[in-house]
Parts: sequence; structure tokens; C-alpha cells
Amino acid sequence: MVDLKGKPFYLGEGQIRWVEETLASMSDEEKIGQMFCPIGGNVEEDYLKGFLKEFKPGAMLYRPMAAKDIQRTHRLIQDNSRIPLLFGANLESGGNGICADGTYFARPMEVAASDNPVNAYRLGAIAGREAKAVGCNWAFAPICDLDRNFRNPITNVRTFGSNQERVIRFVKEQLRGLKEYGVAAAVKHFPGDGVDERDQHLVASVNSLSVEEYDRTYGAVWQQVVDAGTLSVMVGHILQPAYSKYFNPSLKDEEILPATLSEEILQGLLRGKLGFNGMVVTDATPMIGFNTYLRRQEAIPAALAAGCDMILFNKDIREDYQAVRDALADGRLSWERVEEACTRILAMKAAMHLHTAKEEGTLVPGEDALAAVGCEEHRQWARACADESVTLVKDTQRLLPISPEKYKRIRLYLLEDRIGGGFKDGEGALGSVKTLLEREGFEVTLFDYANPDFYEMFEGGVADIKSKFDLAVYVACMDTASNQSVRRIDWLHLMAADAPWFVQDVPAVFISVANPYHLLDAPMIKTFINAYTPSEEVIGQVVEKIMGRSEFKGISPADPFCGVWGARF
Repeated sequence: MVDLKGKPFYLGEGQIRWVEETLASMSDEEKIGQMFCPIGGNVEEDYLKGFLKEFKPGAMLYRPMAAKDIQRTHRLIQDNSRIPLLFGANLESGGNGICADGTYFARPMEVAASDNPVNAYRLGAIAGREAKAVGCNWAFAPICDLDRNFRNPITNVRTFGSNQERVIRFVKEQLRGLKEYGVAAAVKHFPGDGVDERDQHLVASVNSLSVEEYDRTYGAVWQQVVDAGTLSVMVGHILQPAYSKYFNPSLKDEEILPATLSEEILQGLLRGKLGFNGMVVTDATPMIGFNTYLRRQEAIPAALAAGCDMILFNKDIREDYQAVRDALADGRLSWERVEEACTRILAMKAAMHLHTAKEEGTLVPGEDALAAVGCEEHRQWARACADESVTLVKDTQRLLPISPEKYKRIRLYLLEDRIGGGFKDGEGALGSVKTLLEREGFEVTLFDYANPDFYEMFEGGVADIKSKFDLAVYVACMDTASNQSVRRIDWLHLMAADAPWFVQDVPAVFISVANPYHLLDAPMIKTFINAYTPSEEVIGQVVEKIMGRSEFKGISPADPFCGVWGARF
């Protein structure tokens, strides 16, 4: 049922023999465990040995921690596992997806704004090199989604933009960089996010395109990804009604399921039409988008029966394992399907040569490999990408460049995200803006969100504002974050006191270092800059450009005007 010699595995006789002999030697519990990728937290040796003995997982993922700590943890787990594990990480923006001290290279949309595929390769290479240094071998990246809906709170700067041709070019280069360092990709989120305006963490989203429009856009991206020989695909909790009915015309609307549970999408579209022969992993199953269509004890085995080979994360891991045992006992899940899933997982590991690396003791490198993590070369690449990508969206008031001679007194508004979220990187990078502007000779006063000026809010007028400052600088970091419904400016609810009511009397510039769509809420600001990534390198390049020492080189990978009349003025 699995073509081990064909794309994407291309296994030789020795590799095939390892897959077959390993599968034949596995107990039923090992086969069940091989289909799970739990999330790690505890790093204590005794705990981990007990965990591995009980659950025998095929893969694991740890959130970022210090490189030396994650390397030690990966080594301990591999040394105490009979079958080598896949170690995953969200390597979307660089090595910081696995190492807290790794390189935060760039959000994908920043890379796309550079319009330079070399930066996409560098994104993959940095992530691959730093991941490999700590024994991480599986990237939950690249992101193949199209950011077609500016209201979507979870795609946004995590994508290469809205144009499928650019997405294809940049995804393929990112894949090349990862592959160069032996890190396999789990491209995501099939069948494609970014049409809906909702987050799968909160509700199953809908890719509502027709079959024809899907084929022209998302389908074109996914066909290229499959043809490139990608070893694994991450499937999202996303409905694609048109293709569900295409492959099963008798389906009623209420019977359509998210891709993770849909035989039509997994077998008909992914395996059938697109010809994918590799390993399929679900997106995280604790997401609400997965849990609300079937009872969880039914959904876990149903995902496997529909065609997923591996379950990502658990609610209660013992409950999830038992759900699989129960489904095997009553026939809802067949042992034939389990063995097919395990074959694909083992074939992926063989294609990555994990079995030979385990024999040689090289699955996790020595501590000397850690020198690559956060190294100066990677930081230089990040600065170069930032220089090429910062985008001047508009300057209709011809404000730029600024100088202390023209605008000595600056009121600085930091529109920071004060709510936690799962995908935010580089929190706190905005703290450098004030310091950098003061070094240029400006007098910078922060708007005090903790103790706003009530006189200014309720009694002060134009003369009061003009007596205090010459220029308003807004720097927004509403970064893409999971488990939130919107990523928009939320002005102070008391009189919108931080909103730029004064723009006809005091000029203002808006700089977004994350969400590129803030002109939706601030179209009145006539100088607008998108920078896409809240990193020190990006903020440094923004200051260089607004001071006039460096030209703006970036292009917009999606429509920053959001189709709103008046936003371009």
C-alpha cells in the first residue's frame, strides 16, 4: 500500500529492510505509540524514562528553551528509545522556534517583502542548521497558506502573502534550506488556511473556494510542494466543502468534516489528485477546531482511519491511547490502517537516515555544534533581510526623512500586544525604539498607558498638543497569535485617547512591526511603514530608513490598504 521506493521516500534495499524488520518486531503498543507526537514539558531524567516506557511515542515536540537544555533533553530521549524519534518544532521564523537563544530571522511575510528568494533559502538554512545543532530533525514549516483575508488573525505575517506564485517560489527555497541540513519539513496547513477570517485554534475554519478557484491558487501551491518531494504534510482543521462534495456528491452539508477527519480531503484530494505518498500528521488536536465535530474518543481514531498517520499533541494522553485501543477492538480502526501509518512514519525516518544515525550515536550532535545557534553570520543575514524588506506603504504628506531639526519633540505611542498568545516571538523588541530615537537626538516622550493625562483627554485642545510635541510616532506590534479572534488596533477605550485625532495639526507616522493591515483602523495617518517582524534587526533598519540613511526596498506581499476606500490618501 505504501510505495517505499517512490517519491518522497526513495528508499534503497537496506532502508526498506529496516522498515519491514522494525515493523515486524513492534508490539501492538509500540505501533500505537508510533502514531503519536505528544508535546514535551518535563525534562527530568526519571520522568522521561518512565514516559517513554509507558507511551513509546514516534515523535515529540518541546517548546523553545536554551539550546544546551533542549539538546540534552533530545539526547536523553533518543538514547532511551528503541526506535529513533522525530523531534518537531515550529521553525517558521528561524532557529528561535526550538532554541530560546536561537536566531529570530524573519516572519515569512518579511521574507516575501524582500522579493528575494535567497532570503527564503536563508530562513530554511538558519532554522535547519540551528535545529540540527540540538537534535531537532522535523520542521513544522514552511507555511503554504495564502493570506487572502486581511481579517484572519492566525495566517497574517506567518505566510508569504496572497500571491500563489510568490508563495511557491519562496516555499521551495525554504524547503531547500531545511533539506540542506537534514531537517524534514511538515508543510502546513493542508488544504490551506487564509480564506476564512477565523482561527482553527478556536473553530474549524472554512476554505470556501470552488474547485476551479482552489486548483488555481492553493492547489497549485500544494502540487508544487508534493512534486518537490516533501516527506510530510500537516493537515489543518479546515473544511473544504467544494472538494468534499466533488469526491462524495452524496455528502450533505452537515456531514462535511474538517480535513483532519475527512476521507474525501485526505484520500481523494491529498493522496489521490495531488499524488502525495508521504506521511500525514494532524495539526494540534487540542484545538477546538478538531474537538467539536465528534466526541474526542471517536475523533482520534477517526482521524487515523481517514488517512492521518500521526496525531499531534493530546488532551489526556492516556485517554487518547485508549481511544485507539477501543477503536481497534470494535473495528472502527483496522490494524491494516495502523500498519500503513507506521510504515509511512518508519519510511520517513529511514529516508532521513535516522536509523543509521542511531546506530552511529549521531542523532544528537555534541555540544560543539551549539556554536551555530544565534551565530553572527545568521544575525548578519537577518539584518540584510530586514534592510531589503521594510516597506514604505505611503508617505502622501512627504514627511520622510525625519530629523531632530524638523521634529525635535516626539510623542511615541507603543501599541503593544498585552494579551498572551501562542505564536508571538520577540516580545519586548519595541523597548529599543525610544532609545534608538533618543540616540538620534530626538526628545522622546512615551504615551503613558498606565497613567494617561486626563487634562489632555478631556480639556486639552490643539494648542496643548502642539505645545508638547512636533511629531507623533506610532509603533504597533499586534503580532500574529493563536487563540485570538482579531489582531487589530484596540485604541484606549476611554475617549480613544491614544488615537491620532490631531493629524491635521501635528504630523504622524505609523510603523507596524507585525500585522501589515493597520491602515484598516488608521487610514488617516499619511505616512505608513510595514516591517513585519518584531526583532531588533528590523527595528534598527526602520530607524535607518526613516532617518534617510537607507532607502526603502520592500514590496507589499498582500494588500496593506485592505480594499478600504481612502486608505491610500
